[in-house]
Amino acid sequence: MTPKTAKIAAGALFALFACGAQAAEITLKAVTAFGQDTFFNQRFKAFVEKVNTEGKGIMKIQVIGGPESMPPFEVGNALRAGVVDIANSTGVFHANMVPEALAMTLAEKSMAELRANGGYALLDEIHRQKANMVWLGRVSDGLQYHVYSNKPVSSSDLSGLKLRSVPVYRSFFQAVGATPLQVPPGEVYTALERGVVDGYGWPSIGVFDLGWQEKTKFRVEPGFYNVEVSLFMNQNTWKKLDAAQRAFLEKQVAWAESQNANDLKVAEEEKARQAKAGIQTINLPGEQAAIFRAKAYDAGWKGIEQAAPQNAPKLKALFSNGR
Repeated sequence: MTPKTAKIAAGALFALFACGAQAAEITLKAVTAFGQDTFFNQRFKAFVEKVNTEGKGIMKIQVIGGPESMPPFEVGNALRAGVVDIANSTGVFHANMVPEALAMTLAEKSMAELRANGGYALLDEIHRQKANMVWLGRVSDGLQYHVYSNKPVSSSDLSGLKLRSVPVYRSFFQAVGATPLQVPPGEVYTALERGVVDGYGWPSIGVFDLGWQEKTKFRVEPGFYNVEVSLFMNQNTWKKLDAAQRAFLEKQVAWAESQNANDLKVAEEEKARQAKAGIQTINLPGEQAAIFRAKAYDAGWKGIEQAAPQNAPKLKALFSNGR
């Protein structure tokens, strides 16, 4: 064998070895911020099952726990530090690190539109810079939050109502005159029963998961915001993936996002179920409905503008309908 032939052979062997090394299956440690049997975990479970079924020899996801093992508001820190590789969570839970993440909840454009107009790329880059995490994709899109109440309302003025709230819409509740109260989900049923709160903010689905329909009389229309649940990944882990692994993961995320097309149907079915359970629909009159929604988005974007003045205008231009 000539020196030149030997060099070529050695190079071929090295390339073969490198390809074999790259093809080694990687195991990703995952956590979910939502209870195992809740709607907001169902799509993640299907995603994990699909990855593990189709990814043999490429990728495997090992779910190490949920909110019972890691508080939801700690998921972002765990991702940033690499304690876990991937998470089924929401930007609401790590807005302390990435306040711009709330733009996902204020989005009035679909994920497909955000991928096309640069909104996804911008917010993904912000996540990488600020929290060492990659925004892989969105697994809920089009579901809205609603005000659920035990007292009738007839306008956008909710003065006098004590509503269980979370940070993402606390400012909005204040803007319409309500008093927002922080109550853990596990204590809301009792708070409704005892009159500690008159109602709560919650998505169009999930009320039955917690038994709240038993203590709820009304749901206010229109809804507001765009309930966001996403898949996030530690950036260092993302960089370790080879081209085949990244392509495989992106394909699975695309599949998960395609399931969002069912969200509106699911919401309508849930509302019908609420009606059968005795929850009445209150439809605000046209002008009052417009004021209600305008105050919701004005309050939401104001919060992002205060926390992230440099990025807020760019995000608003891409995520909103220009209100």
